[in-house]
Amino acid sequence: MALVLEDVTKMVGQEHHLRDIDLTLKPGSFNVILGRTLAGKTSLLRLLAGLDPPTSGKVVKDGKEITKQSVRERSVAMVYQQFINYPSFTVRENIASPLRVRKAKGIDERVRELGAMLKIEHLFDRMPGQLSGGQQQRVAIARALAKDAELLLLDEPLVNLDYKLREGLRDELRAIFRARATTVLYATTDPAEALALGGQTILLHEGRVLQHAPTLEVYHRPASAAAALVFSDPPMSLFDVTVAGGAAKRGELELPLPGHLQGLAEGSYRFGIRASDCRLHPRAGLVPVGAEVELSEISGSETFVYLRHHDLPFIVQEDGVFHHELGAQLTFYIDPEKLLAFRPEAEGGALVASYRPIAPVGPAAPVAPSAEE
Repeated sequence: MALVLEDVTKMVGQEHHLRDIDLTLKPGSFNVILGRTLAGKTSLLRLLAGLDPPTSGKVVKDGKEITKQSVRERSVAMVYQQFINYPSFTVRENIASPLRVRKAKGIDERVRELGAMLKIEHLFDRMPGQLSGGQQQRVAIARALAKDAELLLLDEPLVNLDYKLREGLRDELRAIFRARATTVLYATTDPAEALALGGQTILLHEGRVLQHAPTLEVYHRPASAAAALVFSDPPMSLFDVTVAGGAAKRGELELPLPGHLQGLAEGSYRFGIRASDCRLHPRAGLVPVGAEVELSEISGSETFVYLRHHDLPFIVQEDGVFHHELGAQLTFYIDPEKLLAFRPEAEGGALVASYRPIAPVGPAAPVAPSAEE
């Protein structure tokens, strides 16, 4: 099912929830909608489902306009953040419900198949209120899959689960979706989740699509500085520099230009570096930068250190647990091989150079690495 949005805008009152959306979803594709809270992810899913009409623009399926079709007229299934199941139905009855509505054949066999797929066979005779959050969401996903819809929409389906449950179920879902011909849209606020799921990523920010491309391409080659910020957690450090004399300079900060940046003409640019490409400890090829600690945050087995080099803020992500006093002076290290170069913000901030070149097109093109690599 080819699904196309043409110049779609959605307004609620005087607020734009979606702006000028042009989007093409290939049949059977897996698409992650990545954006911050209030970026417009739920609005986009509801519009695709037929729950809400666009204010302007149109939705086209296989060449036929379906803008005004209701949800009942569309072949669509949706899974929400909340664990939505029929409270008075057993697990078995919940999964069977869409099959019974369309009077499908082989209902018991299909329910057993979905139960095995989602690992909830042993829960068939329980009521939703007797299940954990993770189990309830598995039931909701099984019921959505039972519809055999052409379009499956998932609105942050794992956000209310703890980390271990979320990680395990995400891996299972990825395998399930790959084995189906359904077109899938999976909304998330988490860049790490988008990378883990792979497929295509739609970057959504303030109701606009910033980029739609294979996930690794969006990560390594963000179309703009704004796109790079959306696909970075913690946020990418961005700073303006002047390229001259074979180096990039900003006050006392001077960075050599590695191979992918050596073709830059002299002038003004905005450079970007992810927290994971900075270090607290020296290593060959890294550039030392003196800075002051503004915040040190421990998250599991990682430490995020928020630093300031004169007027420039930086974030460093380091494996391991480290303690740093606020206001302490320290040296961190930038990997120039991982710098991204953008046009200045005043010129739109478009990507100029990336450490990851565009893969050649044609039979000789290498196979792209998976999102897990």
